[in-house]
Amino acid sequence: MPLVQTRGAASAQGFGEFAQAAVAANYIEEMFSTYLYDGNSSTQTIINGVDLSNKGGLVWAKNRTGANFHLLVDTVRGFNSEIYSNSTSAASTGGSDYTSWNTNGYSLGFISGNENLSGRNYVSWTFAKQPKFFDVVTYTGTGSNTTIAHSLGSVPGSIIVKRTDTTAAWAVYHRSLANTQYLVLNTTAAAATGATWWNSTTPTSSVFSLGTDASVNASGGTYVAYLFAHDAGGFGLTGTDNVISCGGYTGDGTANRAITLGYEPQWILWKNASNASGLSEENWQIYDTMRGWLGNATGTGGDSKYLQPNTSSAEGGENAIAITPTGIAVGRTSGSLTNRSGDTYIYIAIRRGPMKVPTLGTSVFSPVARTGTGATATVTSGFPVSSAWISSRTNTVSQGFQVYDRLRGANVRLSPPYTQQEYSTPTNELTGFDSNTSVTLGASTPDRLTNFSGETYINYFFQRAPGFFDEVCDSGTSGAKTITHNLGVAPELWFRKRRDSATYGNWYTYTSALGNTKYLILETTAAQATATADVWNLTTPTATTLYVGGDLNLFGGGAGIYVNYLFATCAGVSKVGSYTGTGTTLQIDCGFTAGARFVLIKRTDSTGDWFVWDSARGIVAGNDPYLLLNSTAAEVTSTDYVDTYSAGFEISSTAPAAINASAGTFIFLAIA
Repeated sequence: MPLVQTRGAASAQGFGEFAQAAVAANYIEEMFSTYLYDGNSSTQTIINGVDLSNKGGLVWAKNRTGANFHLLVDTVRGFNSEIYSNSTSAASTGGSDYTSWNTNGYSLGFISGNENLSGRNYVSWTFAKQPKFFDVVTYTGTGSNTTIAHSLGSVPGSIIVKRTDTTAAWAVYHRSLANTQYLVLNTTAAAATGATWWNSTTPTSSVFSLGTDASVNASGGTYVAYLFAHDAGGFGLTGTDNVISCGGYTGDGTANRAITLGYEPQWILWKNASNASGLSEENWQIYDTMRGWLGNATGTGGDSKYLQPNTSSAEGGENAIAITPTGIAVGRTSGSLTNRSGDTYIYIAIRRGPMKVPTLGTSVFSPVARTGTGATATVTSGFPVSSAWISSRTNTVSQGFQVYDRLRGANVRLSPPYTQQEYSTPTNELTGFDSNTSVTLGASTPDRLTNFSGETYINYFFQRAPGFFDEVCDSGTSGAKTITHNLGVAPELWFRKRRDSATYGNWYTYTSALGNTKYLILETTAAQATATADVWNLTTPTATTLYVGGDLNLFGGGAGIYVNYLFATCAGVSKVGSYTGTGTTLQIDCGFTAGARFVLIKRTDSTGDWFVWDSARGIVAGNDPYLLLNSTAAEVTSTDYVDTYSAGFEISSTAPAAINASAGTFIFLAIA
């Protein structure tokens, strides 16, 4: 009988002669990529995980640091047909920056500064052709009302059309507007009415309609259409998850207004479709998490980065649209440019990945031991870093671990040994998350926190991934509240920290081993404390929801902003657990096959530090260096408290009471 992939309760796909073979699941990380790279005026290969060779699709690229055109190339028209979203010009056929479509991305040559100029920074957005996500269609105009077949497999939420044989405006259909209306991608203009564009006909799951306007359907004219799905499902293990939404809203003038998508986005194309005030700044805007799109609870991280499809301008920054765990927040800037009362707004949003549960620890966690250079440095992680925990090993200036996050913004730190509020430094610590496989460190002078010349450091890099690790930023309210998260399972270890005040800045810690009636404090050695309803609201977190009470240390009278770090057991990747000490050698089985690369241990029934070990500094048969999350003390190198064990880690008989007291209780986090 065929194997059937299930999650949770048994599937209803049947057994024996009624069994159905599992259908391959689709995940957004295989269909869409935001990829950042540096130009080299030569050749290079972009490996972004999107199969353009077999699926086909679109690559949309922009020089972030210069005033070059937005360049769009797709697999249907081929390498030698480049079009520009900020221009009405016909497709350029004189050459191409692209040399091949690959099973995991594409390859570049060098023709112009639009795509690969040395010394410039670039972004490329890659869309794979995939039912219920995206499609590319080319056609020849008839000059008469007509329909064009597509393979989107659902009703398009938005369609962008460009004539390629001569100059013409970019025509945009969007489901939030009437089928008699259109927008123009290469201008700031408001939506206009014209029955000759879409023939006053709403598209279907198999065709879209065209009128007679030359921008979309001149006789003999050649065209390309990019089709975007809307809440069509088709993704995830069950095939029911949405990954793209083409929505709209009417501004109401309120601040920080929540727009619900049902998921956390990673990319958005946004436009004020009415522009009732006639403002020139009402450009089309693209935000994405790779370049720096910040979370909802405003901290000190600065502005989110945007590019404007209707202009050649370099990247700008603005605190206008923020990410939430379930959508976006608008109306965040002076004058409420993204939520002006009475204005109509439209967007195309794409879900954050990865959606797939990791199977290898190396794909989501990386410990890197290094020596500071005192100059800008790139530190390789192997994946897009969501959170970086960095400590000097000598702690010359007694600072301890520093925590930096993509959601809170580069150069913004929190420190587990302290209750202090979030601190934004100038340019000298962790200066950039804007890479697919690394982070950028500044000179770290004079604080020596991340990259001082000659200082030794340990860097822990984490990627948010289902079942392993998630991060949520939220704003406090008075009384109890719930917080949505995207871990996909109930968190077993949860750190909650206020970001804007030291007065109420304790690192409250929940662990499933103690339950919702107890808590720990990360910055102290204290044993478990009894929680009232004012802490976790005496409610166990679920696969979607966190619960907090009204304690001032959690809310600060309702004025605070917070960050939450969530960890869970992920088979073969991580283990959150507990054990009872024996005072003798103790093996902790985590279900791993090659041992733990990271171990965190804390005693809960009595006082004890938060010990951390890692394979980069050495988890070996001999001495194993450790640091303390709750302390600014230097690394201790002369002890042998943990040892290798293929299924997890081993605690040696020489370990002190803080790690292995007989009958003592302990919690741990281990990562393979």
